[in-house]
Amino acid sequence: MSTTKSIFASTYGTGPFERGQAERQLALEYLAEAWNGAEEDGLESASLAHASLFAALATFVRLHGDEATADLVAQLPERIRNGEYNLERSLQ
Repeated sequence: MSTTKSIFASTYGTGPFERGQAERQLALEYLAEAWNGAEEDGLESASLAHASLFAALATFVRLHGDEATADLVAQLPERIRNGEYNLERSLQ
């Protein structure tokens, strides 16, 4: 995997990762590489974000069902407002 800038820079400290957290971070790095390549090919960030959300939600529905996915999505407004998806916030 080549080194590229990541729009998903880690917001975690330098402490040890739990296995799931480390795997999710690695997955984000793979996605960032694909994202950067798509942008270099001229795709707009908004189009990539829309396609990514669709793919993620479709996968959650397939793995966990409609109701569990709807419950997860229902929690998003509060989590967004709390800054969990703000890549520019700093954790103290």
